[in-house]
Amino acid sequence: MAIQQSISSTSVRRAPARRHDKGRLMQEAAMLAPAVILLTLFLILPFLLSFWTAMTNQPLVPRPTPVRFVWFNNFIRVFQDDLFWTALWNVSRFTFWIIPAQCGLAFATALLLHQKLPLRNLLRGMFFLPAITSMVVVCVIWGTLFQYPTGPFNQILGFLSGGAIQPIDWLGDPQWAMFSLVLLSAWQAYGFQMIVYLAGLQSIPDELYDAAKIDGANAFRRFWHVTMPGLRPTHVFVLVITTIQAFKLYTQVAILTQGGPKSSTETVVHYMVRAGFEEQKMGYASAVSVILFVIVLVIALIQRQLLRRFDV
Repeated sequence: MAIQQSISSTSVRRAPARRHDKGRLMQEAAMLAPAVILLTLFLILPFLLSFWTAMTNQPLVPRPTPVRFVWFNNFIRVFQDDLFWTALWNVSRFTFWIIPAQCGLAFATALLLHQKLPLRNLLRGMFFLPAITSMVVVCVIWGTLFQYPTGPFNQILGFLSGGAIQPIDWLGDPQWAMFSLVLLSAWQAYGFQMIVYLAGLQSIPDELYDAAKIDGANAFRRFWHVTMPGLRPTHVFVLVITTIQAFKLYTQVAILTQGGPKSSTETVVHYMVRAGFEEQKMGYASAVSVILFVIVLVIALIQRQLLRRFDV
């Protein structure tokens, strides 16, 4: 009799627990639902539609002839096009340059503005201003600065060198065109990474710095053993985001160089847009977009694994 009462009381206690777990799962599902819906509508579904379009000869403007499946022919044509490989090499080179330039500038600025400086908040707003300025406006301004041969940059170089340095055709010389886009892009977008680094610096507890001071650590040791380990997740986020943004390079190229000179600034996105809207080959352009998505995804995963391996 006592055993039966114990079993019945246990089952009574388990029933509210099951209802509590079910209610918690419902709450978690309700909280995840908006993110899942947005990801499905704006990421998963567009990718699937792009992949379906890439398997067809879909034009930009409907034609009397019906759309037919060409299967993987578009992907094969992309890989056989030398201009695509040139564009991929150019955007890889741009990414290799922009990551240390943009992230390094953002990190240094964040360290400076994290100090107790007068008018610190005003300075943060001023440094962040380029990041919220339209890229079109920035390109127009920098296009004037790059003007050959009498632009401000050439005037400054000539003045500082006493005329020893000849004017540089920043956007018309294949050796300088991509470097010019790196300068422009690093200046325009580093404010976003700066804000991310500032948030990471503010999340490091002050007690860790106080303990390091008590242990006799100097400023460099506090930076290396407290600041850098505390920013490990921030480094990962900034590196991945910067890489993704770099592979999406388009506006600067479309406004300033149009892929030239001699295809030295042709990028994958510019190549894709030209194929889709100028040549009206949407199926081919969709194949390029799918390839670009896979490339960026693989690079992001490799970066994540490497940074985990090195405990970053």
